[in-house]
Amino acid sequence: WRPLLGARRCGRLRPRVPGQGAPLVRRSSGDTPDPSPFKGGPSWTRERTLVAVKPDGVQRRLVGDVIQRFERRGFTLVGMKMLQAPESVLAEHYQDLQRKPFYPALIRYMSSGPMVAMVWEGYNVVRASRAMIGHTDSAEAAPGTIRGDFSVHISRNVIHASDSVEGAQREIQLWFQSSELVSWADTAQHSSIHPA
Repeated sequence: WRPLLGARRCGRLRPRVPGQGAPLVRRSSGDTPDPSPFKGGPSWTRERTLVAVKPDGVQRRLVGDVIQRFERRGFTLVGMKMLQAPESVLAEHYQDLQRKPFYPALIRYMSSGPMVAMVWEGYNVVRASRAMIGHTDSAEAAPGTIRGDFSVHISRNVIHASDSVEGAQREIQLWFQSSELVSWADTAQHSSIHPA
C-alpha cells in the first residue's frame, strides 16, 4: 500500500470517481431492482411469461426445439404441461378476438389437439420471447425466429407468447394453478456444483 500512497501523493494515480468502474450486479429475484445509474441502462427485473406450443407445433414434434431455444437463451422453465385445451379456457384466453370473423375457426383449431403450455422466467423474458417467436404472419417472420423457421401459415404459426407483463400474469393464472409452478433458488450464488 505504501507505493500506491506515494503514487497518489505524486499525482501519478488519479482519485477514483464514485460509481465509475463499478461492475453491474444482477440482483436475485427477491431483491428490488435499483434504477440503472446509466440513462437507458439495462433493467434486471425478473419476469414470467406464458409460452404455448400450439397443436400444429406439437403434431410436428417441435416442442423440444422450442424448449431448447428458451434454455439456450438463459431462461428458466418454472411450469409445463401438455393438455387438450378446454373451450372455456380458450374463450377467456382469446376474449379480445371474439368479434373477429376467424374466431370460431381459431377456437376449433386450438381445441383440435394437444398443446404444451409453459411458464418461463428470466430478465425481460416477455419482450425477449416475443422477439424470439417472430411475427404472427409466417410470411413476415424473420429467419432465425421460431415462426420464421417453422411456421407454414398465419393460422398455423406454431407458438404463442404473452405480449405484455400484465397479459402474462393474466394468462399464467388462467392456464396454471400456483401449485403447478416451481421457484428456483437463485443460481447466481452457486457458481459450481460439487458431486456428493
